[in-house]
Amino acid sequence: MGYKWFSYRFIATFDKMGRKENIKRSVMMANNTKIKLIALDMDGTLLTSNHEVSQRTKNAIAKALEKDIHVVLSTGRGFQTCHPFAKELKLTSYLITANGGEIWTVDKRLLNQHLLQAETIEKLWNTGKEVGVDMWMISTDRIFRNEAPDNFYDYKWLKFGCQSKEQDKLDRMVEDLSYYEGLELTNSLPINVEVNPKGVSKAKALHFLCEKIGITMDEIMACGDSLNDIKMIQEAGIGVAMGNAQEAIKNVSNYVTDTNDNDGVAKAIEKFVLY
Repeated sequence: MGYKWFSYRFIATFDKMGRKENIKRSVMMANNTKIKLIALDMDGTLLTSNHEVSQRTKNAIAKALEKDIHVVLSTGRGFQTCHPFAKELKLTSYLITANGGEIWTVDKRLLNQHLLQAETIEKLWNTGKEVGVDMWMISTDRIFRNEAPDNFYDYKWLKFGCQSKEQDKLDRMVEDLSYYEGLELTNSLPINVEVNPKGVSKAKALHFLCEKIGITMDEIMACGDSLNDIKMIQEAGIGVAMGNAQEAIKNVSNYVTDTNDNDGVAKAIEKFVLY
């Protein structure tokens, strides 16, 4: 199983549904469905290439908050590296972290959590070490980058990730991962693979928040750029792909905005929420 094959298969799973959903969303946009929640991926979406939020985007988010619209960071990052941006933007409600592995309130209350077994993480680490890829592992306490803990069983694990610019190494990782049961595979860049427990996704986390808040997925606008965003973009009322998004995301999205370095998030908020 090659990585490209994996990606195409993953995308094809949603393609038929995507076409049908796009028709439905187009009708909703024409009817000016009111957006009550904005879900924003971070890297490659909310953040510029310098890992900053542009002033125009800050202003757009502030105006959305003034209209009592929930603005939710929906990211592959762990809580530790996500929360400072929520604080900077003065967000007031929820955070989706580790691709949906955890859901938090902005005031640091954990609402939902899905863990990988320590045994699985240890096996993934050993596989990655043998293949020779760069790795990171997110636990509930800290992030490990190209290093392993003394004892994997001392931690609770949320996510495993690996990357390489060498295609054959990615191909081999995906082939090895295909023999595991109970894993959800995706990516946040074309050169990486991310692993969560089966069924974990940003979309599922948004369904959880919909039930808690009392809204529907039709009242959500979701913005993203990578495969870990594809489900939430397809299932949201308005799914927005960034101008720099992977082509698969653009193909299933409802609308393509500008790039992350050209205020793409701000422009989407202005178009569908503020004006």
